[in-house]
Amino acid sequence: MEKNFMEIEKHSKALDEMRDNSIFSQKRGIHFILASVLIWGLILFVQNLGLESKKENLVCFFCFALLLPLAFIIAKLLRIDFQNKENPLTTLGILFTVNQLLYLLIAMWVFSVVPEKMLMTVAIIFGGHLLPYSWLYKSKVYLVFAILIPFISFIVGMIYDVQILIFLMILIEIVFVISLHKENIKYMKTGHS
Repeated sequence: MEKNFMEIEKHSKALDEMRDNSIFSQKRGIHFILASVLIWGLILFVQNLGLESKKENLVCFFCFALLLPLAFIIAKLLRIDFQNKENPLTTLGILFTVNQLLYLLIAMWVFSVVPEKMLMTVAIIFGGHLLPYSWLYKSKVYLVFAILIPFISFIVGMIYDVQILIFLMILIEIVFVISLHKENIKYMKTGHS
């Protein structure tokens, strides 16, 4: 029994070290959150072009395809290890993100049935997909925003115009980046969240 406990403890420590490595080398994925601020800003721009509703939604939907290239550029500018190939948990982080792509099928359905609620749906999906990162990055910030974003997006999206939702998403993402930056600074100083 004691031998099994020691094995579990050894593996747990190794897992914890891999998570710490992810936090340190990838700065808790702050480059992706910064990229999402830019994307919501781009969506705000598209919303003000005066396009027909379906075209507008289609262009907005394709704006999200810019997330990966923007995050890559931001990672380079901030000297963040975008891939962190040495760490097996990077593959898990990619899986967390790919999971979101499956839920975008719901947004596509909403796009065809209730187009005025598509951006609300995408915001809900985006927020919800953040939850596993709270574990990976040992982050209370991810946990809070993973819960807040879907609920706030739903309430605001159901009551107010899409422009208000977009402004709110930009504001939320900016607060998210600032909070994540503070959490990263604390981690770098103390070695834990």
